[in-house]
Amino acid sequence: MRVNAELYVKDLPGQLVGSLEPISMVNGNILGVVHNREQIINQRICVNVTFEVNSNNELDELKNIWKSRDIQIAKIGSVFKTSTMEYLLLGKFTASNIEKLIDEASDIVSFESVDVSYSSANGTPTRTSMITAEVLTEKDLSKLDAFLASACKKDGIVYIRGL
Repeated sequence: MRVNAELYVKDLPGQLVGSLEPISMVNGNILGVVHNREQIINQRICVNVTFEVNSNNELDELKNIWKSRDIQIAKIGSVFKTSTMEYLLLGKFTASNIEKLIDEASDIVSFESVDVSYSSANGTPTRTSMITAEVLTEKDLSKLDAFLASACKKDGIVYIRGL
């Protein structure tokens, strides 16, 4: 699991290393560190670290080590990597058709977010819709791609993936 933690360490030599070393002690892997010497609270410096651990047990063990070393945990939480894709749809459809399409897609995949823009030229039946979809997994992205390709083909809508 990917985790992000905001820690506060004493402003003394060796404290940064002392806050990062426990991550490797629980078989974790550090992905990124920001040592923010500008953010000081009660003579402690902010360290923001993103890392991976294999289980909640390892994370609990890490928290206990930090507490025993007088490292204050201000925030800690899981980080989710999402996948985003853009789709351009061209054809004869209405805004309600696009809304229905998104509703049907949400029954198939778990959206983190969806942004839809819709436009039409005066006097022409052809419409354009730009859909930006953010999903939690690559598998959901593949399912969404397959669903949109099939639905657009069925309705005679030109479907362009990944602008």
